[in-house]
Amino acid sequence: MRYFFALCFLFVFSLPFDCFSAPVDKDIDYFNTAMKMDINGDEKNASQIYYALLQSENNDVSIASALQLAQKFVAAEDFESAIKYYKWILQQKPDFAQARFELALCYMKLKHWNQADYQLRLALASKDLTNEAKQLMLYYRFLIKQNKNWNIWFNFGATPDTNINNGNGGNECINTVFGPLCNTLKNAESVVGTNLTLGGSYEFNISDNWRWKSEADIYSNTYNNHEYDDLYLSGYTGPRYIWSRGDIWMAGIVARRWYGDKKYNWSYGAMINTDYDFTRKLSGGLNLRFTDNKYDLYGDFLNGETYSTNMRLSYTLNTWLYTAFKTGILRENTVNPVYSYWQPNISIGFGAEIPYGFHVYIEPSFYFSTYDQEKTVVKDGTFSQIKEKDLIQRYAISLSNNKFDIWGFAPIVTIAYTRRNSNIWQQEFDKISAEFTLHQRF
Repeated sequence: MRYFFALCFLFVFSLPFDCFSAPVDKDIDYFNTAMKMDINGDEKNASQIYYALLQSENNDVSIASALQLAQKFVAAEDFESAIKYYKWILQQKPDFAQARFELALCYMKLKHWNQADYQLRLALASKDLTNEAKQLMLYYRFLIKQNKNWNIWFNFGATPDTNINNGNGGNECINTVFGPLCNTLKNAESVVGTNLTLGGSYEFNISDNWRWKSEADIYSNTYNNHEYDDLYLSGYTGPRYIWSRGDIWMAGIVARRWYGDKKYNWSYGAMINTDYDFTRKLSGGLNLRFTDNKYDLYGDFLNGETYSTNMRLSYTLNTWLYTAFKTGILRENTVNPVYSYWQPNISIGFGAEIPYGFHVYIEPSFYFSTYDQEKTVVKDGTFSQIKEKDLIQRYAISLSNNKFDIWGFAPIVTIAYTRRNSNIWQQEFDKISAEFTLHQRF
């Protein structure tokens, strides 16, 4: 059975096996000997040689040995052990498409559908794939969509923030007959908080293509100064249709938010979310959303509707590098038009699986806000009527490593710088935040 498994992969990939590109040395001789032992049924002694060759100074030999051991564990249906060796291989050689594909199959066996789909997306970008391999991988991705009935995700971490209240300090002054009267603005306030995200979804299968999907999320930030605590609960439910190249989900929405330990607002609405694979490298999605918002304390000013359209494109450049492009527009209608605005946004991100098990993701984002009506503000010592226009820039970098885990959770460090420019100087601010989270998605 093991040999059939190995032959299948050799047939599917037909990849140039470069593990013997280095000059012949004793480690290559040992590896060839172990291969002969395997063919002759002496698997125990062959495995001992493979284990020893993991320490070989010839990196190609050590990777080939790890691949043999991983495939042995797959044949024995010990997929957890196989995953460890496939990960080790990819830490040394992130562009090894065959290892990514076989790792994805192990995740599928364990029903870790999100991890399997991620590895398949990267493997599909290999330039050395045969047409048979491409079709097989696309078929496996469809199987993942059919079998991924439930998801659970969990993040927990610490968040130091240099400017939690978005303050910029300074004074705003009005010239009067009695002299200037000034108001002191809040200075930036630094805090360290904790963040928690907990969510889950379940899909009830109606047929091979139709299912009913329900999802719920809890998001919270808690600080020692509880004035800025944030708690957000949301739920979604509705029919979802999947096919070989994509899916579409139509759902109702209900959400509840508390801010600063006080009731903040309710939101009700609906959304349409769709994903589509244009090619084996290019995929995209569209999200349309509408909510009706009711505020507990500021309803006379802020009650209204939110409309948003967001599009995303993801392109896998090769087996270890990908890019993501996002753009959209948000419309906020409020009772008082002073608070109504348009906000287009755009971002582009780059993610990479790099040696030694590291994953890095970099994303600059830009949000442009234009308000409907002028507001009264203090400028140059007098009251002025200004229609607010803002630009928010955010630059974030995330780093993780699959060699480190805490009780099965992957630690992720994210550092972000945010700058808000505005034609109303009191609205300007900058901040730096650092987030350490333990992330898991089952």
